[in-house]
Amino acid sequence: MSGSIAITGAEILGANGLEVADVLITDGSIAEVGPNLSGDVTLVADGCVVAPGFVDLHAHLREPGGEEAETIETGARGAALGGYTAVVAMPNTSPTVDSAAVVRQIQELSAAADLCDVFPSGAITIGRAGEQLAPMAELVRLGVRFFTDDGAGVQNERTMRSALEYAGSLSHLADGRPIVLAQHCEIESLSRGGIMHEGEWSSRLGMPGQPAEAEELMIMRDIALARLTGSRIHFQHVSTAGGVAMVRAAKEAGLPVTAEATTHHFTLDDSACATFDPVYKVHPPLRTATDIAAIKDGLADGTIDAIATDHAPHTSHAKDATFADAPPGMLGLETAFALANTELDLSTEQLVQVMSINPAGIAGIDDHHGRPVAVGEPANLTVLDPEATWTVSGSAMASRSTNTPYEGRRLRGIVRHTIYHGDLVVQEGTATR
Repeated sequence: MSGSIAITGAEILGANGLEVADVLITDGSIAEVGPNLSGDVTLVADGCVVAPGFVDLHAHLREPGGEEAETIETGARGAALGGYTAVVAMPNTSPTVDSAAVVRQIQELSAAADLCDVFPSGAITIGRAGEQLAPMAELVRLGVRFFTDDGAGVQNERTMRSALEYAGSLSHLADGRPIVLAQHCEIESLSRGGIMHEGEWSSRLGMPGQPAEAEELMIMRDIALARLTGSRIHFQHVSTAGGVAMVRAAKEAGLPVTAEATTHHFTLDDSACATFDPVYKVHPPLRTATDIAAIKDGLADGTIDAIATDHAPHTSHAKDATFADAPPGMLGLETAFALANTELDLSTEQLVQVMSINPAGIAGIDDHHGRPVAVGEPANLTVLDPEATWTVSGSAMASRSTNTPYEGRRLRGIVRHTIYHGDLVVQEGTATR
């Protein structure tokens, strides 16, 4: 540890909400909360909020196999700069995260980076091919709690039912915590060939589209399978009004479902594709203004549990292809808080709920992340300045890639500091390692 750290002059988000108090951190934990505290390092944080560090349920860190676009180290640094102390890394790497060897490799790379906790998710099926189930029990024993074939939905109903039943039987290997299956909801027979949302703008632009129903039919199917099996399912990057409505109804029925929405799905609509700039190509595609309004409502009323980034770096030479040929995806880790703070009508407490507390619970890491700012709690914290503004620049980000759709946009909300396991890894917006 780098000695004691005092944060002074800020509001803290404790168990009883916001209150003004100083925070003293020693030996990786919060040692004291109260007035007039000082440490070896003192961070003056007037006008800021001290909150539990953010948790991202959905980040593509590309390593192993895609290191030209991102590595665990550069992705973890970007996460820390964005206020994250934990991210769940998606398994669509090369090789796929479907074996103990790849899980151990990611864990070792995360420990070496030492910037935020990177938790590898496991694939539901071998090679994410949708056929043979991955060895979930072996991966759970290594600490994996989150499984997804992200980038592709599990197309076969029987395979998905078997995966849910298998996952539901493994909590005894995880200290009683449930194992979560997360689904990329897309019926490929309906979406195949589509490169943007199917609707008015795809017709105007003459580009093939993906209908909202491709997503909604799989959400409907997997809600039914959750009811049948009793196992938990998490819906990734919900992007349609119909999907939000179905998740809301499933929760009202008491089913074990959770859902996330990405920042780009509540800040950008399909009209952006009129530029033919591949930076706006994403999977699932940008939807309509009506869908954006539904996602915002879902975040406000608790239907959508979490904001995720779907951080998806791509090299310039890959993203500079035609709209049809470019890979889908956008950077997200360093802009997520500011976008949510700028675009959503949510309080800071509500933003922390959907960016830290809820996702930590879903990922099963709420013993060390998403905790209140209180004595004895782990010091995984972010210090936020909700009113400060800044201008987005892809080239200034920590990622090896620059594919942000928000280039030049003025946003409100800055991450001043990030404290990870008691160490100051970001100070005044700059990574310290």
